[in-house]
Amino acid sequence: MNKAQMIEHIAERAQLTRQQAARALEAMLEGVTQTLARGGEVTLVGFGTFAVEQRAPRKGRNPKTGEPVDIPAAKMPRFRPGKGLREAVNG
Repeated sequence: MNKAQMIEHIAERAQLTRQQAARALEAMLEGVTQTLARGGEVTLVGFGTFAVEQRAPRKGRNPKTGEPVDIPAAKMPRFRPGKGLREAVNG
């Protein structure tokens, strides 16, 4: 499902116009993004948790030349599915 299909789904299920559904989806995504950018966590009970995790610096290899490359530490957004989502996916 892409963003346009998600907007259509939200509009149908919540009985909103597509414009209202698009604004709702954008507001939700903006809220998650801003919270993660501040180092926070977003938990949607039954669905999952969006969080930021620190990835340690590491050594890598340039696939073209084979020479070693230093990969710096980075903050990475992560998603941990909740019990309800896991159960829905696994039947």
